[in-house]
Amino acid sequence: MRHFGQIAPDVRKRLFHQEPCSFTADSPARLLSAALGATLYSPATRPSLADDILKQGARGLVSMVLCLEDSIDDADVPEGEANLVRRLTDLAERPDADVPLLFVRVRTPEQIPDLVRRLGPAVRLLSGFVLPKFTEERGMPFLEALSAAEAASGRRLFAMPVLESPDLLYRESRVQTLEGIFRAVDKYRDRVLALRLGVTDFCSSYGLRRGPDMTAYDVQIVASVIADVVNMLARADGTGFTVTGPVWEYFRVQERMFKPQLRQSPFLEGQAVGLRQKLIEHSMDGLLREISLDRANGLLGKTCIHPSHVLPVHALSVVSHEEFSDAQDILRPERGGGGVMRSAYTNKMNEVKPHRAWAERTLLRAEVFGVANEDIGFVELLAAGLAD
Repeated sequence: MRHFGQIAPDVRKRLFHQEPCSFTADSPARLLSAALGATLYSPATRPSLADDILKQGARGLVSMVLCLEDSIDDADVPEGEANLVRRLTDLAERPDADVPLLFVRVRTPEQIPDLVRRLGPAVRLLSGFVLPKFTEERGMPFLEALSAAEAASGRRLFAMPVLESPDLLYRESRVQTLEGIFRAVDKYRDRVLALRLGVTDFCSSYGLRRGPDMTAYDVQIVASVIADVVNMLARADGTGFTVTGPVWEYFRVQERMFKPQLRQSPFLEGQAVGLRQKLIEHSMDGLLREISLDRANGLLGKTCIHPSHVLPVHALSVVSHEEFSDAQDILRPERGGGGVMRSAYTNKMNEVKPHRAWAERTLLRAEVFGVANEDIGFVELLAAGLAD
């Protein structure tokens, strides 16, 4: 699989200075954690689950969560499990099935070995499990169950803990909770692919819900949690993990209070005025702003609940030609001793030592999402994806 693989080769050549790399579910964890992109959640109870997986994969999705937790009613869990096993078994029997990275969001640790056992050979389609409401005390049994299931099946399985517990939100318990989470995921570091933020649960603890004109960063109590999670769990010193962006809940807005947040000029230059209006009508201007803020705050990838969110996440994850140029300059071997230089674009200072970690992360993102050509921006990437 590869990002933007659904776009015709001649179009990709026009869009990209460096095209996204190909990867598989067996690729190194460091590559996969950066490549998750938009992770689409789907209830495991859907009768068309197998076809949905193939359909979204063909449209450019590379990671998907089949949910047995909050997206389905408590009474529907047994049928959800049965449907999941039935549909994945069917999918595994299709010889040419090309599936994205698949994860199952479970409710209890016991579900992990049970589902792996029931899936049998079809477990080869799974990349791992999403672990809800993760804390040290609650999360360790999940990680132990995953490790045991992996050993029993012979299949590499990753964990994606979801950070959404009230203990993480409350000021008096936050630091202690984060320290415990770090101990747990550090012990199983080789199997933790990414940490996911459950911002909807954060908001529910205070009876809050952000509107379509607001990003998660406009809700100050949520923004403070994101900052502390990045501070303690996403450091660039080798101890950190990939942390993904929170879910965007909206996909169509009937009425808005504030002016649209998308500037007109990029769309005029790209001859895509109609695209701008379509994005505004579907509340995508707020999503695009939140994706930009995710990246500025150290998050990579995003939880999604609607297929229309996938392409915007991927388009804004592509490395610009300017970013790529700066990162390459900073990481040149002859500059290992440090120093300061003017960027090739002559619009900023590149300081070798302070910007090194940023440059390394940028080149990893460039590997999986590609580098846009010099005259290509997110508008052209969005338009090409929508036209496909």
